Amino acid sequence: MLGPSGSGKTTCLRLIAGFEQPSAGHVLMHGANTTGVPPYHRDVNTVFQDYALFPHMNVLNNVAYGLMVKGVAKGERQKKAQEMLEMVALGGYGERKPGQLSGGQRQRVALARALVNRPSILLLDEPLGALDLKLREQMQIELKSIQRQIGITFIYVTHDQGEALSMSDRVAVFNNGKIEQIAPPKELYEKPATPFVAGFVGISNLLPAHIAKDICQHDGPCSIRPEKILITTPDQPLLADFFATEGIVASILYLGAATRYDIDLPKGGRLTVLLSNTEKSSDPALGEKIMLSWHKQHLLRFSK
Repeated sequence: MLGPSGSGKTTCLRLIAGFEQPSAGHVLMHGANTTGVPPYHRDVNTVFQDYALFPHMNVLNNVAYGLMVKGVAKGERQKKAQEMLEMVALGGYGERKPGQLSGGQRQRVALARALVNRPSILLLDEPLGALDLKLREQMQIELKSIQRQIGITFIYVTHDQGEALSMSDRVAVFNNGKIEQIAPPKELYEKPATPFVAGFVGISNLLPAHIAKDICQHDGPCSIRPEKILITTPDQPLLADFFATEGIVASILYLGAATRYDIDLPKGGRLTVLLSNTEKSSDPALGEKIMLSWHKQHLLRFSK
């Protein structure tokens, strides 16, 4: 579930968990109506951003806590907890306290604790939000791997579009308490249903209707992804089935693997272009007049 802060993602997660009750409609899990069922009778567990580990317990007992509440015998629950720690690559950490672990390790302990009861659905509320970039990227890969091993549904809340695209099989984009689109990541990125989805998921150039009509002969707003745009000199001939417009290079931002160019258009507005930093004969200079073009099939058209 992807969307800006305040769009309703966490509220929806709390409805699924049973911490909130819907004012209308129903919550179905695997076809069964769970509306009104208390949280402790729902076959779900939640992983929170702050991990919510017990600081006075060691790691093994933290993971085994849910089994203890269920009345599982000590030997059996410690065996299952140890197996789960092995799965999250923390097999030798059972005797440590949470305060002796790194952020990424605590996140894995919280994940192991949530999974040890084998829920049918795991809810994750921005669980990687407190981690630094490198560790967050590593944990994204590990979470996806664990989900495939366990084979249960993960419902994951995030405001990070890259995280949503890289980890998900399906993404629901939230805006002002409503879902604008549900789709696989590739479809969401390549075929956004609304201007909001186009602008929120990845970088996108949204052309207002008056500019879109001038350049693309379309009466409504349009969008074009920055990596789909080509930069050429004004004297080069236009390729067939391409839209084109002149522009002035307003800013250049080197990003390592790519360079970002912001281009001012003659009739107002600005387009962002991303060019991969492969070997190129020459790069556009600041203030240079250039020609932008893109294939007609890459233009995203919206009715409003």
